[in-house]
Amino acid sequence: MSETKHTAGSGNVFADLGLADADELFFKCELMHCISHLIAIEKWTQAQAAQELGITQPRVSQIMNGRATGFSIDMLLGILNRLGCDVEVKVRPRKSTPGQTRAFVIA
Repeated sequence: MSETKHTAGSGNVFADLGLADADELFFKCELMHCISHLIAIEKWTQAQAAQELGITQPRVSQIMNGRATGFSIDMLLGILNRLGCDVEVKVRPRKSTPGQTRAFVIA
């Protein structure tokens, strides 16, 4: 039997895939997950969610299926506000490795 090799992920699948806009995609998907969860809690159909949120049913479907294309972070934050949520973004210094410049990440 052959040994299976495993590589630990970074926590951001988009970065692991080498996508240039990995942080933005990850953040959008996190917001979309929150929206989907809140729609499920309300037990809304996609049509009901669309009416409540002021967007079309196909856009709700895109959110529910994690398709971030065509959504800005600002738009997703607005939808969360319409769902009665306040969104807080924290900025903290990233743990840096020797020789690496200090940068900030959204937590």
